[in-house]
Amino acid sequence: MEFSEVVRRRRMVRNYDPDRAVPDELRERILENGLRAPSGGFTQGWAFLTLEGDDRERYWRIAAEDADEKYVEWLTGLRRAPLLILAFAHKDAYLDRYAAADKGWTDRDEARWTAPYWYIDTAMAVLLMLQTVVDEGLGACFFGPRADKVGRLLKEFGVPAGFDLIGLLSVGYRAPDRRSPSLRRGRRTTAEVVHRGQWGHHLA
Repeated sequence: MEFSEVVRRRRMVRNYDPDRAVPDELRERILENGLRAPSGGFTQGWAFLTLEGDDRERYWRIAAEDADEKYVEWLTGLRRAPLLILAFAHKDAYLDRYAAADKGWTDRDEARWTAPYWYIDTAMAVLLMLQTVVDEGLGACFFGPRADKVGRLLKEFGVPAGFDLIGLLSVGYRAPDRRSPSLRRGRRTTAEVVHRGQWGHHLA
C-alpha cells in the first residue's frame, strides 16, 4: 500500500472479529516497525508488553472492573481484539543517556529538557505500529485505561518501577464498527493550524 494511502486510511477501530487471531509474523512486524521510531540520543527508552489469550483477559478483568454502563458499552468491541500492546516510557533511560560523556551534560536534571522526550519517542513508536497495522490490512485503536486502574495493572503484569504506561493498542481484524461521534468536529486544515513566519500569519 502506498504510504499516503496508509495515512489516509488510519483511524481508530473499536470493534474486531474475535475469531481471527493476529498471525505471529504480523504481530512481530508491527512491533519491529515500531522500534524504527526516532529517539533522542538513540536512547530507545521504551518498552512494550503484548497480551493475548488468557493474559489479555487478565487485563480486562482489572480494566473493566466497576465500570459504569457507558464505559462498558464503549469497551465491548475493544474487548474482542485478540492482541493488546501496552506501551511504556522509561524516563530514567533518557536522564542517564544525556548524562553520558558524549552528550556533555553532567547531571540528570529534568529541567534541561524542553519536553519529556521519553513520552514523545514512545508515542512515535506507537504511531509507526498504527501505520503498520493499516498497511497489513488490520485495525487498531490507541487508548488508555482508567487512571485508577494503572497501579493494579502494573502490579498484575510485573512492570518494574520507572516504566510509565502511556496507553495501549488493541489490534485485530476489523468488524463492523460505528464511527466515533467526535469525527463530526471535522479535521482542522493547515490554514487553521499552521502559522507561517509569525504566529497568526496564515496563507490567504
